[in-house]
Amino acid sequence: MTSTNNQVSTKTTNSALELALHKVNSVDVPQGKTIALAYSGGLDSTLCVKLAETKYHATKLYAISADVGQGEDEIKMANDNAKKLGITPIVIDIKEEFTKNWLTKAIQANSDYNGYPVSTSMTRQLIAARVAQKALELGCDALMEGSSGKGNDQYRMHNAFSLVAPGISIFVPVRDFDLTRGEEQLLMEHFGMPIDELIAGGDDKTMWCRSIASGGIGLDTELPDSIWLWLTPPTKAPDKPTTVKITWENGLPIALDGQGMPLDKLIQTLNEIGGANGIGKIDIFEDGIMGLKSREIYEAPAATILLKVHRDLEQYTLTKEEIQLKRQLDAQWAKMVYHGEWFHPLKKAIDAFIASTQEAVNGEYVVSLYKGNIDIVSRSSNSGLFFPDVRSINSESFNQKECAPAAHLRGLPYELIARRNKLAGLSQEEV
Repeated sequence: MTSTNNQVSTKTTNSALELALHKVNSVDVPQGKTIALAYSGGLDSTLCVKLAETKYHATKLYAISADVGQGEDEIKMANDNAKKLGITPIVIDIKEEFTKNWLTKAIQANSDYNGYPVSTSMTRQLIAARVAQKALELGCDALMEGSSGKGNDQYRMHNAFSLVAPGISIFVPVRDFDLTRGEEQLLMEHFGMPIDELIAGGDDKTMWCRSIASGGIGLDTELPDSIWLWLTPPTKAPDKPTTVKITWENGLPIALDGQGMPLDKLIQTLNEIGGANGIGKIDIFEDGIMGLKSREIYEAPAATILLKVHRDLEQYTLTKEEIQLKRQLDAQWAKMVYHGEWFHPLKKAIDAFIASTQEAVNGEYVVSLYKGNIDIVSRSSNSGLFFPDVRSINSESFNQKECAPAAHLRGLPYELIARRNKLAGLSQEEV
C-alpha cells in the first residue's frame, strides 16, 4: 500500500510540475535584457534568478539586496542562497534611511492601516526606488521583482520603479506566469535548489514589524509558537510585569529608561522587552489594494507600544482641533502608504502638516507590560494642555455661572429645530 501511495504522490507531483513548466513556457518574454533584480533570497526572488537565466536569457543579471534592518539571519539566508545560485548580490545598506526618513514619519503619523502598523508597505517602495536607481547606474534596461498577482507589493514596487526609472521594462515572473506558491517550490526543486519555508508563504521582517505568510493564512491555520521571532505567547509570558520609561521629543522616542539611544536601537530593545511580555501579536482581516480580504499575521512589539503611547501623548499635548484633523490625515497617510503612494505629492503635503504638529509632542511615559497588555502608569509633559487646576471639579478656577449664557446660545439651534418640526408637522427625533 505504501509503495502505491508513493507512486500516486510522485505522479501527482510530476503532473503539477508539468503544469508549472507549461505556464512558464507558454508565455513569450523579451530576451537578452540586462536585468536588475530586487533580491531578498527567499523563494520568489531565487526563482526569479533561475528564470532570468533560463527563460529571459538575460545578458547580465544584477541581484540587488537591500538591508532595511531585517537582521543577520535574514542577510545570511540571502547570501547562502546566492552562493547556491552562483551569484554575488550587490548589497545596499538603507537601514539608516529607513529609520530616519521613513520610520520617523510612520511614528508621527500613528501609522495604522485598519490595525496594521504600516511596515512592508514602506520597505517595498524604498527598496524599489533604490534598486531602480542602481539599475540606472549599471545601465540596465529591465527591472525584475518577485511579487504575485494576488498581493499588494506589485503595485508598490511598480509605482516606485515607474517614478525612478520611467519607461524601463518591468518583469514580474510569479505574476506574469500565473504561478502558485506550490508551483514555485516545484520549479525550484526542478532547478535543483529546493527552498524550505517554516510556514507556507514565508515572512517579511523589518525592525518595525514582521509579516508572516502573507496571503497564506486560512481561517483555521494553526500558528505554532515556533513561528514567533520576538513574541512569547501571553500564557507563557512572565507572571510579573515589566515597567519601562519612554522619553519623547518632537513626537519621537529618544530615550528608554533614561538612557538616550538612536531610534533603531530603541525599537530593537522594545521588540525584545515587549515580545518577552506577550506584546505584539496582530491577527486581522486586511483589505488589500484590490479589495480582496486576507487574514494577516504580524509581529510588532515595539510598534504596538510606541504607537499606543504616541497617540496618548498627542491627546495630552495637542489641541482638540489639531487632533481631530490629524486623525483624518493620519488615516489618509496610512492608506496612501499602504497603497504604494509614498512618493505622491499629497503624501508629502500631509507629512508637512504632521511635522508641524509635533513640536509640542514631548514628554515622559512609564508603561507596564504584562501578558500582552500595555498599561500607562504615569505621564508627564512640559508642553501638555491638561491643567487640572482649571478643569478639575474640585478647583475654583473660574466662575461657573459665566457658562450659563454660553449654554443657552449653544442650545438655541435645538430650540429652532423643535420649532421648525412643530410648524412643518415633522416627527421629532426620538429622545
